[in-house]
Order: sequence, then structure tokens, then C-alpha cells
Amino acid sequence: ITNDGATILRSVPVENPAAKVLVDIARIQDDTVGDGTTSVTVLCGELLREAEFLVNQSIHPMTIMAGWRQAAQIARTALEKAAVDNSADEAKFKEDLLNIARTTLSSKLLNVEKDHFAALAVDAVLRLRGSGNLDHIQMIKKPGESLKDSFLEEGFVLDKSFGVGQPKRIENAKILIANTPMDTDKIKIYGSRVRVDSMMKVAEIEEAEKDKMRQKCGKIIDHGITCFINRQLIYNFPEQIFTEAGVLSIEHADFDGIERLAAVTGGEIASTFDKPELVSLGECGLIDEIMVGEDKLIRFSGCKSGTACTVILRGASSHLLDEAERSLHDALCVLTETVKETRVVCGGGCMEMLMAAAIEKEIPGVSGKAALAMEAFARALRQLPTIIADNAGLDSSELVTQLRAQHATQQKEGGSCTQGLDVVAGTVGDMQALGIRESYKSKLQVLVSAAEAAEMILRVDDIIKCAPRQRE
Repeated sequence: ITNDGATILRSVPVENPAAKVLVDIARIQDDTVGDGTTSVTVLCGELLREAEFLVNQSIHPMTIMAGWRQAAQIARTALEKAAVDNSADEAKFKEDLLNIARTTLSSKLLNVEKDHFAALAVDAVLRLRGSGNLDHIQMIKKPGESLKDSFLEEGFVLDKSFGVGQPKRIENAKILIANTPMDTDKIKIYGSRVRVDSMMKVAEIEEAEKDKMRQKCGKIIDHGITCFINRQLIYNFPEQIFTEAGVLSIEHADFDGIERLAAVTGGEIASTFDKPELVSLGECGLIDEIMVGEDKLIRFSGCKSGTACTVILRGASSHLLDEAERSLHDALCVLTETVKETRVVCGGGCMEMLMAAAIEKEIPGVSGKAALAMEAFARALRQLPTIIADNAGLDSSELVTQLRAQHATQQKEGGSCTQGLDVVAGTVGDMQALGIRESYKSKLQVLVSAAEAAEMILRVDDIIKCAPRQRE
């Protein structure tokens, strides 16, 4: 259950090559920026719809593309001029980030709790101190309670439990992170047997196995550690050895878990233990146990990187939690990109109208059929606010014409218009005053990706399919 554009398109099996291009640009938008996946697909579709009308009027695709390139360049320049950079003022920049997060979450399932989750996302991203490494932000889903009970926990949280009889709290921990088998060696030859003629020899074999495990555990303990975390299982006998030595052991931390843990604690994942001096140990200020609902989790606080944090997501069902994770991930992606490229623009269809108005202003100076392609590009841009209004159940024709008139008036006066669609009130409103903001990079990526993808599809003259192999 989702309304995330990229997730829907990934799940839809498509055979048409043009449709595959649309799915691909939505995926790239999701990977690059995180937000605008639906916008880029819709804009590309509208451009192709306009191109079909032009081709039916006997205008050559190369002429259409030439006009589109000019229009895209004008739109890009207009977008750059309208962008605002508040990175010098910390309070204003944080407010911009909150507004961007709210705008991103408004179209998701989390829109009922968008203020709460926007604050969570901004706090998590600001902890990264500009590194942009989302591996340092862990997300744990725990069914129960409601979405508003989700919270941000400082440090790294692992959804595992301590070994039996081991301490539940360790300060200034030295952590060895490993991916090694901690069970008895198995004979790897299929169908092999060991035959003995007495129970004493069975006991000797078992003792030899235990001695081998003792030596391995001894090598691990010799690293001077207080905590041992393994990707694989830790059997009862090695767990008992670690408990006697006062070393905390955590088993079956999944690949994702140990890789993130290695990143935030500054350690390395080890497989052999013969040379302790070559192994980098992880460090953290405190390892303790916390309760979330009825489950016990392990928290690593004061990690070496200092940027680690964990978002604990609560919700009524697993479907809701999966959608909450996707929505929050989109918000985190767009915020990390905004921290790198700090310019922001107005949302609510404002930028699309502004870019369309800028293109139409330049059209009278363009001769030839390319002007028709530029008009088509402006019409395609204006379809985005129309679709926003339709989706909100508003009269799109009335609102978009009002919006177009306001942008035209403002442009004549030489100013930059910040008017867009206020779908809550059902009117045209000032996006700056309403705090409806979007990332400049996200908007630019939508414009560039949609124009390039539409151009690529328009270049195709014919689709040739190989005949299927004849079955005998």
C-alpha cells in the first residue's frame, strides 16, 4: 500500500520500451534526490503528449527538440533566479529544511503527522553535520501504538538481545565486529562418517572440538575487547566462555546491522583473529538496553563518529510502517541533498508557472517552428499545477488561469512571483508566507530528467522486436 511514485513504477511489470524509460527516470530521481518521482514522470508524459500533437502537424522531431532545448535553458535560468539561499542564517535555514520536509511528506501517507516527522527528519540530518551519509541513520520498525509515538533515539540501536548472564550495561566499550562461524566445525564432505569403537573416543572428539573453540574464543578475548558482535550465530559453549571472561556477546546481527555499526563505531569487520594489531576495534561511550513497547533493544551511545542516530517507527500495522519508512527515507534524502545544495524554491506549482511564463516571454523573439515547440514545453509545465488542483478536488481551470494572470502581472512589473496553489484553502496563495518550499536541486532534476527522457523517446523512429524462437 503506497502512493510513492517510484515504488509503484518499480512494482509495475512493463514491456513497452518508452514506459521503461519513464520507470527509469523515476528510479534515478528517487536515488539522486529522493523527492519528485511522480512529478518527473508526469512532466515527461505531458511533454510527449504535446510532441504527439506537433508531430501530427507535420513538424519534424528535430525541430521540436531544438525548441525544447531552448525552452529548457530559459526555464533553468528562471529557476536559478527564483532560488533563495538562506544557509548563512542558521535559524532561517533550519526553517527552510522543516518546510521542505513538510512539503515532501504532504503527498505521502504521513501527512497527518507531517510536523512531527518533519522535525524528526531535520534533527536526524543535522546530526550528520553535512556528511550526507544516510548509513548513520538507522530505522527500526516496531508495530504498536500510533505514528505520532515514533521518536528519534541518540546513538545506534540494534534489534538484538544480550547473551545469557551477561552485563546489561558497559561503559567505554571496545567492540570487535566479526563475521565468523562460532559453532563446531562440520565435515564438509557429503555422506562422510566418523566410525569409533567406544564412547571414550566420541568424548575425545567432542573435547577436541571444544578445545578448538576455546582457542578461537581466547584469540578473540586477547584483542582486549569488552563487546563481541558476530554476523553469525554464537553457540552456547562460546557464549559461556565470553560470559566467564566478562565480554558481552551479541549474535546474528544481520549484514546491514554490522556494516552500519562498523561505520558509526569506527571499527572493521574481522574474519580471522591471529593478528590483533591489524584489527581496528570500534569504540562507543555506552552500551545499554532500552525498551520499545514490549521489546528489548541494544543502544550504542557516544559512538566514535558522533553522528549516529536511530529513528524508531511505531504504527498500527506492518503496511503502515513500510510506507512510513519509505516516506521518511524520501524526506531524509531530499534534506541531505539540500544541506549540500542549500538553495530552495517555492512549491505548490509556483515554479512551474514561473518557468512557463519565462518561456512565453521569450517566444515572440524566436522565429520558425521552434517557437511552437517552446509553446508546447510551456503548456506541459503548466499541466503540473493543473494536476495538483485536480487531485485536490478543486476547479483547476479557474485556479490555473488566476495563477497565470498573477505571474504575468508580476513579470511585467519586473518582480519574482511567489504565488502558487493553496490546496487547503482552495485558492491562490503566497507560497513564501505559507512555508511551502521545495529543494532547488529536486526541481532542477525534475526539469532536466523529464526533458532529456522525452527527447530520447522522441528520437525513436521505430521499435524492432526480434521474432521469438520457434518451439519444436
